[in-house]
Amino acid sequence: QVQLVESGGGLAQAGGSLRLSCAASGRTNNRYFMGWFRQAPGKEREFVAYITWSGSSSYYSDSVKGRFTISRDNAKSTLYLQMNSLKPEDTAVYYCAAGVLGTRRPSDYNYWGQGTQVTVSP
Repeated sequence: QVQLVESGGGLAQAGGSLRLSCAASGRTNNRYFMGWFRQAPGKEREFVAYITWSGSSSYYSDSVKGRFTISRDNAKSTLYLQMNSLKPEDTAVYYCAAGVLGTRRPSDYNYWGQGTQVTVSP
């Protein structure tokens, strides 16, 4: 089992920045892919970014590419999402996830955090 806890959400103005963290505990020695997803009210959970275990490769949705950066520190068992040039449409609950497959599908991830709210004002 892996437990994931997100932090770092909050309120930001459009054009601003936030950094999300996701602390993992439990069986973190497994080589999991890790990803960030988000869900806005009334919408389905959508892919934001994922990263390989080594951190050597990362993938982004078109909507955040060039603005968000995913990274991980395996020594600290922590995943990050640096969000720059925020837009009101980035407003959502952000979730981190871990899984044995690196995909854009939420259903392929085995473990999920509880989510952290990000709100971007115009």
